[in-house]
Amino acid sequence: MVEFISISDPGDPRLRDYTGLTDVSLRRIREPAEGLFLAEGEKVIRRALAAGFLPRSLFMASRWWESLAADLESFDGPVYLCDESVIREVTGFNVHRGALASMGRLPLRSVSDVIAGARRVVVLEDLVDHTNVGSVFRNAAALGIDAVLVSPECADPLYRRSIKVSMGSVFAVPWTRADPWPETLDLLRAQGFSTLAMSPDPRGRLLQEVDLQRPVAVVLGTEGEGLTAEALARCEQSVRIPMSAGVDSLNVAAASAVVFYALGTANAG
Repeated sequence: MVEFISISDPGDPRLRDYTGLTDVSLRRIREPAEGLFLAEGEKVIRRALAAGFLPRSLFMASRWWESLAADLESFDGPVYLCDESVIREVTGFNVHRGALASMGRLPLRSVSDVIAGARRVVVLEDLVDHTNVGSVFRNAAALGIDAVLVSPECADPLYRRSIKVSMGSVFAVPWTRADPWPETLDLLRAQGFSTLAMSPDPRGRLLQEVDLQRPVAVVLGTEGEGLTAEALARCEQSVRIPMSAGVDSLNVAAASAVVFYALGTANAG
């Protein structure tokens, strides 16, 4: 049964899940360790619920409850209600989408389970920008990628910024941590995937010259440094997107959209 609790004190200890949301270094460690993540806004909360995540609590201005009530009929827990000014003081920013939910994480699936039956997989190595991670997930959902694997040092797909940028697509595409890394790339090859290391290296093959009709795992690295030497050595081949006008590479999110579209086109029909 829903328990409505009015909050006026930003220091109320019951709001601990929602404090310091702008402190990335703290939240990226604390949230996985405590088995929670924050969903921001009605659409994202609904998508998290539809994906099977259960809320620990909700935190919102009173006027937002009505629009979410039907989605939370079976929720048994606290809904903290307060003025927008209190929410801003607790979280450290303006919550423009009306509501926050502290959601419990689900156990991560094994790599073998996530890639079972997949033909198009993307692997992210050490992306540290949550915006890029969220953008890649949104592209993956929109362009038909079957699964995403993220290295142990990659930014958390369930961090609030990643979820927000992805518009909840992190709940739609199966994903897990690629651990051990980079040995997971060997597993992918053993499972019949062609592992394609995306790199601006001019010695790599052009994307349009690569056979994309077989099962493919596209490996993307962090901006600036790109893929590590260890990851490159384990990939079947290095692949590049043709560039012009003196530009050497694309933002990793933009590059992912180009490659995912090419994969979809190659497998159409």
